[in-house]
Amino acid sequence: MRIAVPYEDGQVFQHFGHTSQMKVYDIADGKIVQEQLADASGSGHSALAGFLADLQADTVICGGIGAGAREALAQAGIRLYGGVKGLAGDAIKAFLAGTLEYQADVQCGCSGNHCAPGI
Repeated sequence: MRIAVPYEDGQVFQHFGHTSQMKVYDIADGKIVQEQLADASGSGHSALAGFLADLQADTVICGGIGAGAREALAQAGIRLYGGVKGLAGDAIKAFLAGTLEYQADVQCGCSGNHCAPGI
């Protein structure tokens, strides 16, 4: 399993489409076996799905995400766990333990370059 997390300063970045880095975690036997940073700058909202497919990510843990990006991930067969806040490493550990708190229907309420409060 390969999990990608929009990443900034150790945290789950809160706007999927504006992330400049993805932290990529390789998981085997329920444990992290490798971590790497991937430069995602310039990919943009829906194009990130192709970027993640090229990285062979099958799961994304993120904060806010727009409808177009959600659809692009779904079409690429990438599972989404949105609405997650906090340290990226803690989110991965919670996911592996089955205790990750996420919002299945998270939506980004973006207007221009700013996200609505609460995401």
